Amino acid sequence: MRLFPDISLDQLRERMRDNGVSQLLVKELSANDNSKNQPYLGGDFQALSILPVGEIRADKTEMGRETLKAPLSFWWLQGDGSLEHAPNAQLILYPKYPEIRLSGFLKGTKNAPNELMNSRIENRLLFLGVTLEGKIIAWVSGPDTALARQYMTLKGLEVSGVFKKLSLTSDGVSPPKSRLLGELKRIHLRDWIASQSLRPDGTIVPCNSSQCIGYTLEAELGIARNGYAEPDYLGWEVKAGQVSSFAASSNSKVVTLMTPEPTGGYYREAGAEAFIRKFGYADKIGRENRMNFGGIFRAGVRHEGTGLTLILDGYQIKKAKITNASGSLSLVSDEGSIAASWSFTALAKLWNRKHAKAVFVPGECITIPNRKYRYGAKVRLGEGTDFLKLLEGIGQGNVYYDPGIKLENINSSKPTTKKRSQFRIKSGQLEKLYHSMSEIDLI
Repeated sequence: MRLFPDISLDQLRERMRDNGVSQLLVKELSANDNSKNQPYLGGDFQALSILPVGEIRADKTEMGRETLKAPLSFWWLQGDGSLEHAPNAQLILYPKYPEIRLSGFLKGTKNAPNELMNSRIENRLLFLGVTLEGKIIAWVSGPDTALARQYMTLKGLEVSGVFKKLSLTSDGVSPPKSRLLGELKRIHLRDWIASQSLRPDGTIVPCNSSQCIGYTLEAELGIARNGYAEPDYLGWEVKAGQVSSFAASSNSKVVTLMTPEPTGGYYREAGAEAFIRKFGYADKIGRENRMNFGGIFRAGVRHEGTGLTLILDGYQIKKAKITNASGSLSLVSDEGSIAASWSFTALAKLWNRKHAKAVFVPGECITIPNRKYRYGAKVRLGEGTDFLKLLEGIGQGNVYYDPGIKLENINSSKPTTKKRSQFRIKSGQLEKLYHSMSEIDLI
Protein backbone atom coordinates (compact mmCIF):
# COMPACT_ATOMS: atom_id res chain seq x y z
CA MET A 1 0.00 0.00 0.00
CA ARG A 2 1.25 3.49 -0.84
CA LEU A 3 2.01 5.54 2.25
CA PHE A 4 0.16 8.57 0.86
CA PRO A 5 -2.39 7.49 -1.74
CA ASP A 6 -4.81 9.83 -3.47
CA ILE A 7 -7.90 9.64 -1.26
CA SER A 8 -11.27 11.34 -1.32
CA LEU A 9 -12.47 13.97 1.14
CA ASP A 10 -14.90 11.50 2.71
CA GLN A 11 -12.09 8.96 3.13
CA LEU A 12 -9.96 11.59 4.85
CA ARG A 13 -12.86 12.50 7.15
CA GLU A 14 -13.42 8.85 8.04
CA ARG A 15 -9.77 8.24 8.88
CA MET A 16 -9.60 11.41 10.95
CA ARG A 17 -12.74 10.39 12.89
CA ASP A 18 -11.31 6.90 13.44
CA ASN A 19 -8.31 8.54 15.11
CA GLY A 20 -10.44 10.62 17.47
CA VAL A 21 -10.32 13.94 15.62
CA SER A 22 -12.94 16.43 16.81
CA GLN A 23 -11.92 19.40 14.64
CA LEU A 24 -10.59 19.40 11.07
CA LEU A 25 -8.61 22.36 9.72
CA VAL A 26 -6.94 23.03 6.37
CA LYS A 27 -4.24 25.47 5.33
CA GLU A 28 -3.69 26.30 1.68
CA LEU A 29 0.09 26.19 1.34
CA SER A 30 2.08 28.77 -0.62
CA ALA A 31 5.39 28.07 -2.36
CA ASN A 32 7.29 29.25 0.74
CA ASP A 33 5.32 26.97 3.05
CA ASN A 34 7.87 24.16 3.18
CA SER A 35 10.22 22.53 5.67
CA LYS A 36 13.07 24.94 4.90
CA ASN A 37 11.12 28.20 5.26
CA GLN A 38 8.65 26.87 7.86
CA PRO A 39 4.93 27.14 7.00
CA TYR A 40 3.53 30.54 7.99
CA LEU A 41 0.67 30.35 10.51
CA GLY A 42 -0.14 34.03 10.94
CA GLY A 43 1.05 37.54 11.74
CA ASP A 44 -0.05 37.23 15.37
CA PHE A 45 -0.24 34.48 17.97
CA GLN A 46 -3.78 33.35 17.11
CA ALA A 47 -2.56 29.89 16.06
CA LEU A 48 -1.81 29.20 19.73
CA SER A 49 -5.52 29.45 20.42
CA ILE A 50 -6.40 27.10 17.57
CA LEU A 51 -3.82 24.33 17.95
CA PRO A 52 -3.11 22.51 21.24
CA VAL A 53 0.45 23.08 22.40
CA GLY A 54 2.75 21.92 25.18
CA GLU A 55 4.65 24.11 27.62
CA ILE A 56 5.74 27.33 25.96
CA ARG A 57 9.36 28.30 26.55
CA ALA A 58 11.56 31.25 25.67
CA ASP A 59 14.52 30.62 23.37
CA LYS A 60 16.95 32.31 20.98
CA THR A 61 17.78 31.48 17.37
CA GLU A 62 21.34 31.03 16.10
CA MET A 63 21.09 34.64 14.89
CA GLY A 64 20.29 35.80 18.42
CA ARG A 65 16.60 36.50 17.79
CA GLU A 66 14.33 35.93 20.74
CA THR A 67 11.54 33.43 20.17
CA LEU A 68 8.89 31.49 22.00
CA LYS A 69 8.64 27.79 21.21
CA ALA A 70 5.71 25.47 21.83
CA PRO A 71 6.01 21.69 21.27
CA LEU A 72 3.22 19.84 19.48
CA SER A 73 1.93 16.30 19.71
CA PHE A 74 2.11 15.96 15.92
CA TRP A 75 1.37 12.83 13.89
CA TRP A 76 1.29 12.08 10.16
CA LEU A 77 -1.69 10.04 9.01
CA GLN A 78 -0.68 7.07 6.86
CA GLY A 79 -2.51 5.58 3.92
CA ASP A 80 -3.73 2.64 5.99
CA GLY A 81 -5.11 4.92 8.72
CA SER A 82 -2.22 4.41 11.15
CA LEU A 83 -0.15 7.27 12.57
CA GLU A 84 3.53 8.16 12.42
CA HIS A 85 4.89 10.43 15.17
CA ALA A 86 6.79 13.63 14.33
CA PRO A 87 8.64 14.07 17.65
CA ASN A 88 10.28 17.41 16.83
CA ALA A 89 7.24 19.33 15.62
CA GLN A 90 6.72 22.70 17.25
CA LEU A 91 5.39 26.19 16.80
CA ILE A 92 7.94 29.00 16.77
CA LEU A 93 6.70 32.46 17.70
CA TYR A 94 8.73 35.47 16.63
CA PRO A 95 7.51 38.25 18.98
CA LYS A 96 9.21 41.21 17.30
CA TYR A 97 7.57 40.72 13.90
CA PRO A 98 5.21 39.22 15.16
CA GLU A 99 4.51 35.94 13.39
CA ILE A 100 4.23 32.25 14.08
CA ARG A 101 5.53 29.31 12.04
CA LEU A 102 5.38 25.50 12.04
CA SER A 103 8.72 23.73 12.37
CA GLY A 104 10.29 20.29 12.83
CA PHE A 105 7.38 18.34 11.34
CA LEU A 106 9.63 16.07 9.22
CA LYS A 107 12.68 15.71 11.48
CA GLY A 108 12.97 12.31 13.15
CA THR A 109 9.92 10.91 11.33
CA LYS A 110 10.24 7.67 9.36
CA ASN A 111 7.23 7.91 7.08
CA ALA A 112 6.48 11.57 6.43
CA PRO A 113 5.42 13.27 3.16
CA ASN A 114 8.92 14.65 2.59
CA GLU A 115 8.52 15.18 -1.15
CA LEU A 116 5.47 17.41 -0.79
CA MET A 117 6.56 19.26 2.34
CA ASN A 118 10.09 19.94 1.03
CA SER A 119 8.80 21.33 -2.26
CA ARG A 120 7.79 24.79 -3.44
CA ILE A 121 4.67 23.55 -5.23
CA GLU A 122 1.78 25.98 -4.87
CA ASN A 123 -1.78 25.00 -3.95
CA ARG A 124 -0.82 22.08 -1.76
CA LEU A 125 -3.25 21.49 1.10
CA LEU A 126 -2.23 20.76 4.68
CA PHE A 127 -5.04 19.12 6.68
CA LEU A 128 -4.74 19.17 10.47
CA GLY A 129 -7.09 17.14 12.65
CA VAL A 130 -7.22 18.07 16.34
CA THR A 131 -8.24 15.53 18.98
CA LEU A 132 -9.69 16.19 22.44
CA GLU A 133 -6.48 14.74 23.92
CA GLY A 134 -4.40 17.41 22.20
CA LYS A 135 -3.01 15.43 19.26
CA ILE A 136 -2.60 17.01 15.84
CA ILE A 137 -3.03 14.54 12.98
CA ALA A 138 -1.75 15.78 9.62
CA TRP A 139 -2.25 14.92 5.96
CA VAL A 140 -0.93 16.82 2.95
CA SER A 141 -2.32 16.71 -0.57
CA GLY A 142 -0.86 17.91 -3.85
CA PRO A 143 -2.82 20.25 -6.14
CA ASP A 144 -3.55 17.63 -8.81
CA THR A 145 -5.44 15.15 -6.62
CA ALA A 146 -9.05 14.12 -6.16
CA LEU A 147 -8.91 15.46 -2.60
CA ALA A 148 -7.74 18.90 -3.73
CA ARG A 149 -10.36 19.04 -6.49
CA GLN A 150 -13.14 18.15 -4.03
CA TYR A 151 -11.90 20.71 -1.54
CA MET A 152 -11.98 23.47 -4.17
CA THR A 153 -15.70 22.91 -4.69
CA LEU A 154 -16.51 23.71 -1.04
CA LYS A 155 -18.04 27.13 -0.43
CA GLY A 156 -18.61 29.30 2.64
CA LEU A 157 -16.09 27.58 4.90
CA GLU A 158 -15.59 29.15 8.32
CA VAL A 159 -12.21 30.88 8.67
CA SER A 160 -10.10 30.66 11.82
CA GLY A 161 -6.80 32.52 11.55
CA VAL A 162 -4.91 31.14 8.52
CA PHE A 163 -7.05 27.99 8.57
CA LYS A 164 -10.41 27.05 7.15
CA LYS A 165 -12.65 24.68 9.08
CA LEU A 166 -14.04 21.53 7.51
CA SER A 167 -16.93 19.47 8.76
CA LEU A 168 -15.98 15.98 9.84
CA THR A 169 -19.11 14.65 8.15
CA SER A 170 -20.92 15.33 4.90
CA ASP A 171 -24.41 14.89 6.38
CA GLY A 172 -24.99 18.42 7.68
CA VAL A 173 -24.43 17.74 11.39
CA SER A 174 -24.62 21.02 13.30
CA PRO A 175 -21.23 22.62 13.96
CA PRO A 176 -20.21 23.42 17.56
CA LYS A 177 -21.35 27.07 17.37
CA SER A 178 -24.86 26.09 16.30
CA ARG A 179 -25.06 23.46 19.05
CA LEU A 180 -23.89 26.00 21.63
CA LEU A 181 -26.47 28.58 20.56
CA GLY A 182 -29.18 25.92 20.54
CA GLU A 183 -28.37 24.97 24.12
CA LEU A 184 -28.31 28.61 25.26
CA LYS A 185 -31.73 29.13 23.65
CA ARG A 186 -33.08 26.10 25.53
CA ILE A 187 -31.70 27.48 28.79
CA HIS A 188 -33.17 30.93 28.10
CA LEU A 189 -36.60 29.42 27.51
CA ARG A 190 -36.45 27.56 30.84
CA ASP A 191 -36.78 30.95 32.57
CA TRP A 192 -35.93 30.82 36.31
CA ILE A 193 -33.53 28.01 37.31
CA ALA A 194 -32.66 27.07 40.88
CA SER A 195 -29.07 28.04 41.74
CA GLN A 196 -26.90 24.94 41.45
CA SER A 197 -23.58 23.48 40.48
CA LEU A 198 -22.49 20.21 38.92
CA ARG A 199 -19.91 18.17 40.78
CA PRO A 200 -17.26 16.15 38.93
CA ASP A 201 -19.09 12.96 39.95
CA GLY A 202 -22.19 14.11 38.07
CA THR A 203 -24.35 15.10 41.03
CA ILE A 204 -26.22 18.41 41.16
CA VAL A 205 -25.94 20.37 44.42
CA PRO A 206 -27.43 23.70 45.56
CA CYS A 207 -25.23 26.78 45.23
CA ASN A 208 -25.55 29.94 47.31
CA SER A 209 -22.84 32.47 46.46
CA SER A 210 -22.30 35.27 43.97
CA GLN A 211 -20.31 32.90 41.73
CA CYS A 212 -23.34 30.66 41.26
CA ILE A 213 -24.54 32.55 38.18
CA GLY A 214 -21.73 30.88 36.24
CA TYR A 215 -21.97 27.52 37.97
CA THR A 216 -25.72 27.31 37.31
CA LEU A 217 -25.29 28.00 33.60
CA GLU A 218 -22.44 25.52 33.38
CA ALA A 219 -24.50 22.87 35.18
CA GLU A 220 -27.26 23.32 32.58
CA LEU A 221 -24.63 22.75 29.88
CA GLY A 222 -23.32 19.65 31.64
CA ILE A 223 -20.07 21.32 32.72
CA ALA A 224 -18.73 20.23 36.10
CA ARG A 225 -16.90 22.60 38.44
CA ASN A 226 -13.16 22.26 37.88
CA GLY A 227 -9.96 24.23 37.69
CA TYR A 228 -8.89 23.04 34.26
CA ALA A 229 -7.43 25.62 31.89
CA GLU A 230 -9.49 24.34 28.96
CA PRO A 231 -12.55 25.73 27.18
CA ASP A 232 -15.87 24.83 28.81
CA TYR A 233 -18.23 23.62 26.08
CA LEU A 234 -17.39 22.33 22.57
CA GLY A 235 -14.31 24.54 22.46
CA TRP A 236 -16.12 27.62 23.81
CA GLU A 237 -15.38 29.39 27.08
CA VAL A 238 -18.72 30.21 28.73
CA LYS A 239 -18.95 33.42 30.79
CA ALA A 240 -22.11 34.45 32.65
CA GLY A 241 -22.45 37.98 34.03
CA GLN A 242 -25.17 39.32 36.33
CA VAL A 243 -27.22 42.31 35.19
CA SER A 244 -29.98 44.23 36.95
CA SER A 245 -32.24 43.65 33.95
CA PHE A 246 -31.84 42.43 30.40
CA ALA A 247 -32.93 45.86 29.14
CA ALA A 248 -30.12 47.67 31.00
CA SER A 249 -26.67 48.26 29.50
CA SER A 250 -24.05 45.82 30.75
CA ASN A 251 -21.02 47.76 29.51
CA SER A 252 -19.94 48.75 33.02
CA LYS A 253 -20.29 45.24 34.41
CA VAL A 254 -17.09 43.44 35.33
CA VAL A 255 -16.08 40.16 33.66
CA THR A 256 -13.49 37.86 35.23
CA LEU A 257 -11.22 36.66 32.43
CA MET A 258 -8.94 34.23 34.25
CA THR A 259 -7.58 33.36 37.69
CA PRO A 260 -3.94 32.23 37.24
CA GLU A 261 -1.73 31.72 40.26
CA PRO A 262 1.60 33.62 40.14
CA THR A 263 4.50 31.71 38.62
CA GLY A 264 7.27 33.74 40.30
CA GLY A 265 8.19 36.31 42.92
CA TYR A 266 7.83 36.24 46.71
CA TYR A 267 4.32 34.74 46.43
CA ARG A 268 5.72 31.70 44.66
CA GLU A 269 8.86 31.40 46.76
CA ALA A 270 7.38 31.89 50.24
CA GLY A 271 3.73 30.95 49.73
CA ALA A 272 0.43 32.80 49.92
CA GLU A 273 0.41 33.16 53.72
CA ALA A 274 3.82 34.81 53.87
CA PHE A 275 2.88 37.00 50.89
CA ILE A 276 -0.23 38.31 52.66
CA ARG A 277 1.62 38.93 55.91
CA LYS A 278 4.26 40.95 54.03
CA PHE A 279 2.18 42.85 51.49
CA GLY A 280 -1.38 42.61 52.80
CA TYR A 281 -3.28 44.83 55.24
CA ALA A 282 -5.69 44.47 58.16
CA ASP A 283 -9.31 43.90 57.22
CA LYS A 284 -10.83 47.28 56.41
CA ILE A 285 -14.21 46.66 58.06
CA GLY A 286 -12.70 45.49 61.32
CA ARG A 287 -12.97 41.71 61.13
CA GLU A 288 -10.47 40.42 63.67
CA ASN A 289 -7.71 37.94 62.98
CA ARG A 290 -7.88 38.64 59.26
CA MET A 291 -5.62 40.21 56.61
CA ASN A 292 -6.51 40.93 52.99
CA PHE A 293 -4.76 41.56 49.73
CA GLY A 294 -7.07 43.19 47.22
CA GLY A 295 -7.83 46.25 45.16
CA ILE A 296 -7.50 47.31 41.54
CA PHE A 297 -3.99 47.05 40.04
CA ARG A 298 -3.46 48.64 36.61
CA ALA A 299 -0.22 48.62 34.64
CA GLY A 300 2.15 51.39 35.64
CA VAL A 301 -0.01 52.71 38.50
CA ARG A 302 1.20 52.42 42.11
CA HIS A 303 -1.41 50.87 44.40
CA GLU A 304 -1.56 52.97 47.55
CA GLY A 305 -2.92 50.24 49.81
CA THR A 306 -0.06 47.83 49.19
CA GLY A 307 2.72 50.00 47.77
CA LEU A 308 3.01 47.66 44.77
CA THR A 309 3.01 48.58 41.07
CA LEU A 310 1.92 46.27 38.26
CA ILE A 311 4.71 46.25 35.67
CA LEU A 312 4.81 44.78 32.15
CA ASP A 313 8.45 43.75 31.92
CA GLY A 314 9.43 42.83 28.36
CA TYR A 315 6.53 44.51 26.56
CA GLN A 316 6.63 47.94 24.94
CA ILE A 317 3.22 49.50 25.49
CA LYS A 318 3.47 52.31 22.90
CA LYS A 319 4.54 49.97 20.08
CA ALA A 320 2.43 47.06 21.37
CA LYS A 321 5.34 44.63 20.96
CA ILE A 322 7.09 42.04 23.06
CA THR A 323 10.72 43.08 23.57
CA ASN A 324 11.75 40.17 25.78
CA ALA A 325 10.38 36.68 25.21
CA SER A 326 11.32 35.83 28.80
CA GLY A 327 9.30 38.77 30.12
CA SER A 328 6.60 38.79 32.75
CA LEU A 329 3.79 40.71 34.38
CA SER A 330 4.99 41.61 37.86
CA LEU A 331 3.88 43.24 41.09
CA VAL A 332 6.91 45.27 42.15
CA SER A 333 7.59 47.07 45.46
CA ASP A 334 8.99 50.58 45.75
CA GLU A 335 12.37 49.00 46.50
CA GLY A 336 12.23 46.94 43.31
CA SER A 337 11.54 43.52 44.80
CA ILE A 338 9.10 41.28 42.93
CA ALA A 339 6.13 40.40 45.12
CA ALA A 340 4.46 38.20 42.50
CA SER A 341 4.85 37.60 38.79
CA TRP A 342 3.29 35.77 35.87
CA SER A 343 5.64 34.73 33.07
CA PHE A 344 4.66 35.54 29.50
CA THR A 345 5.04 31.87 28.59
CA ALA A 346 2.54 30.74 31.25
CA LEU A 347 0.04 33.51 30.47
CA ALA A 348 0.29 32.90 26.73
CA LYS A 349 -0.64 29.24 26.99
CA LEU A 350 -3.49 29.87 29.42
CA TRP A 351 -4.98 32.78 27.49
CA ASN A 352 -4.79 31.40 23.98
CA ARG A 353 -6.05 27.90 24.69
CA LYS A 354 -8.90 28.81 27.00
CA HIS A 355 -10.11 32.06 25.45
CA ALA A 356 -9.90 31.45 21.70
CA LYS A 357 -13.70 31.48 21.52
CA ALA A 358 -15.89 32.82 24.30
CA VAL A 359 -19.61 33.40 24.77
CA PHE A 360 -20.81 36.06 27.22
CA VAL A 361 -24.29 35.46 28.62
CA PRO A 362 -26.24 37.98 30.76
CA GLY A 363 -28.18 36.69 33.73
CA GLU A 364 -30.72 38.05 36.24
CA CYS A 365 -30.89 36.89 39.85
CA ILE A 366 -33.49 36.62 42.60
CA THR A 367 -32.69 35.45 46.12
CA ILE A 368 -36.15 35.26 47.76
CA PRO A 369 -37.37 32.75 48.71
CA ASN A 370 -34.39 30.92 47.15
CA ARG A 371 -31.56 31.94 44.85
CA LYS A 372 -32.50 31.51 41.18
CA TYR A 373 -31.16 32.69 37.82
CA ARG A 374 -32.48 33.21 34.34
CA TYR A 375 -30.39 33.91 31.26
CA GLY A 376 -30.91 36.46 28.49
CA ALA A 377 -31.69 35.90 24.83
CA LYS A 378 -28.96 38.26 23.59
CA VAL A 379 -25.48 36.83 23.92
CA ARG A 380 -22.12 38.02 22.66
CA LEU A 381 -19.61 35.82 20.86
CA GLY A 382 -15.91 36.68 20.90
CA GLU A 383 -13.93 34.81 18.27
CA GLY A 384 -10.22 34.89 17.54
CA THR A 385 -7.78 36.25 20.05
CA ASP A 386 -4.08 36.07 20.77
CA PHE A 387 -1.67 36.80 23.59
CA LEU A 388 -0.68 40.16 22.11
CA LYS A 389 -4.25 41.38 22.49
CA LEU A 390 -4.19 40.43 26.16
CA LEU A 391 -0.90 42.28 26.71
CA GLU A 392 -2.26 45.30 24.86
CA GLY A 393 -5.34 45.24 27.09
CA ILE A 394 -3.17 45.13 30.22
CA GLY A 395 -0.89 47.87 28.91
CA GLN A 396 -3.85 50.16 28.19
CA GLY A 397 -5.37 49.51 31.62
CA ASN A 398 -8.48 47.81 30.25
CA VAL A 399 -7.46 44.46 31.75
CA TYR A 400 -6.51 44.78 35.40
CA TYR A 401 -5.50 42.63 38.35
CA ASP A 402 -8.24 42.44 41.00
CA PRO A 403 -7.21 39.84 43.60
CA GLY A 404 -9.42 38.48 46.32
CA ILE A 405 -6.78 36.99 48.62
CA LYS A 406 -7.27 36.70 52.38
CA LEU A 407 -5.71 35.18 55.48
CA GLU A 408 -8.03 34.27 58.38
CA ASN A 409 -7.29 33.15 61.94
CA ILE A 410 -3.92 34.85 61.60
CA ASN A 411 -3.04 34.48 65.28
CA SER A 412 -3.93 30.82 65.51
CA SER A 413 -1.71 27.80 64.95
CA LYS A 414 -3.68 26.96 61.80
CA PRO A 415 -4.37 30.12 59.79
CA THR A 416 -6.33 29.62 56.56
CA THR A 417 -5.76 31.29 53.22
CA LYS A 418 -8.05 31.95 50.28
CA LYS A 419 -6.20 32.35 46.99
CA ARG A 420 -7.87 34.09 44.06
CA SER A 421 -5.73 36.04 41.60
CA GLN A 422 -8.31 37.52 39.23
CA PHE A 423 -7.76 39.39 35.98
CA ARG A 424 -10.83 41.37 34.97
CA ILE A 425 -12.22 43.74 32.37
CA LYS A 426 -15.32 45.90 31.96
CA SER A 427 -17.85 44.28 29.66
CA GLY A 428 -17.78 47.26 27.31
CA GLN A 429 -14.07 46.70 26.63
CA LEU A 430 -14.33 43.01 25.72
CA GLU A 431 -14.40 43.57 21.97
CA LYS A 432 -10.82 44.88 22.14
CA LEU A 433 -9.63 41.39 23.09
CA TYR A 434 -11.10 39.63 20.04
CA HIS A 435 -10.74 39.83 16.29
CA SER A 436 -14.50 39.46 16.01
CA MET A 437 -17.26 40.28 18.51
CA SER A 438 -20.89 39.75 17.54
CA GLU A 439 -24.23 39.90 19.34
CA ILE A 440 -26.68 37.06 18.68
CA ASP A 441 -30.38 37.06 19.52
CA LEU A 442 -31.29 33.47 20.38
CA ILE A 443 -35.01 33.97 19.72
